[in-house]
Amino acid sequence: MSPFGQYLEQCQQRINAFLSNQLHTPQPRLDRLYSAMRYSVVIGGKRMRPLLAYASCEAAGGELARADHAAAAVELIHAYSLIHDDLPAMDDDDLRRGQPTCHRAFDEATAILAGDGLQALAFELLASAPDCRPDTRLQMVSLLGHAAGPQGMVGGQAIDLGAVGEKLDQSTLETMHRHKTGALIRASVQLGALASERLNAEQLAALGSYADSVGLAFQVQDDILDIESDTSVLGKQQGADLARDKPTYPALLGLDGAHRLAAELRDQALSAVAGFGPAAERLRQLADYTVQRRF
Repeated sequence: MSPFGQYLEQCQQRINAFLSNQLHTPQPRLDRLYSAMRYSVVIGGKRMRPLLAYASCEAAGGELARADHAAAAVELIHAYSLIHDDLPAMDDDDLRRGQPTCHRAFDEATAILAGDGLQALAFELLASAPDCRPDTRLQMVSLLGHAAGPQGMVGGQAIDLGAVGEKLDQSTLETMHRHKTGALIRASVQLGALASERLNAEQLAALGSYADSVGLAFQVQDDILDIESDTSVLGKQQGADLARDKPTYPALLGLDGAHRLAAELRDQALSAVAGFGPAAERLRQLADYTVQRRF
């Protein structure tokens, strides 16, 4: 295994252990709720958002442990969003990460409550981050709330639902994905950096530029994989976007054009962190990983 592969495994094991410790059932009557929450968090996933939080904390000169609460918070928000995204009222998906979606494994009401619980827990973790000053914790809570709310992820989902069957231009498609996918990825990078408590405003802005490019590249690659990969590798239904007539980058630009755009965005991300030197090597590797992954 390469050193980068070992780093990915180390961070994934770290965040998995941390998340598992937050999801113990506190009393028997809550067992079904907590079972659904655990099911939706620990069944797998790339852990891309926690990885970015850890790598940005290191780039800013902090230790991994300082980013645990931030990394967990963004993954919990992501997990909650997937639960709700899969519901019949939204995408009506049956498969997520190679397993039945939460509402299929449990029921719709439990799935909604599990998503609500994960969202609330994310903010509770940020507000109680033990290694951060009170003003830093407040800044982190505000940043995540903005990224996850109507001006970020939730707003992007609303645009997405309203755009089914429409032929969007590239600017509108980019706006949708900078909200739906990019906002939480930007938050992941900035929360990890804030947790270090060792960077200045200029560095935070540079990391924001990096995250904007990586977040959009991540979505472009997702759109590509919906065509080029298969269900057994993706862990979700391949071709689902095409079947629902959703606007995607390959539909707009063609596959070759989508690949070129992903590479351009990767290069922009690398340029944004050039001033960080060797400390940002993991961020550079994650930018490459974003456009090279096959699931």
